[in-house]
Amino acid sequence: VQLQASGGGLVQIGGSLKLSCAASGLTGSTMHTMSWFRQAPGKEREFVAAIRRIGGGIKYADSVRGRFTISRDNGKNTVYLQMNNLEPDDTAVYHCAATRVVWSAVSDRSQYTYWGQGTLVTVSS
Repeated sequence: VQLQASGGGLVQIGGSLKLSCAASGLTGSTMHTMSWFRQAPGKEREFVAAIRRIGGGIKYADSVRGRFTISRDNGKNTVYLQMNNLEPDDTAVYHCAATRVVWSAVSDRSQYTYWGQGTLVTVSS
């Protein structure tokens, strides 16, 4: 299983970026929920957003709700994170992850089996 994240970069405050995460090796029977986490320097990895493969369930961290949008293309086994109105506190390495954990636990990073390598997002003033 591989999760390949891309799309990070340097952006000014208020700008936008769109991250992508392409999954390979995850078949339809095993791919349930895909999520984004982020880790800022000196901080723990934190939940950002999650999306179910089937049913359209979506969950956001309070800090990004209204600014970020998670979506997925099951045919391409790809999940996206559209980030708008970026703030300095959004600066972090963003990781995609996949899990079969129950929906109520999707924000718990310890429940994830598969992780991508991360893509760096830097928001500057």
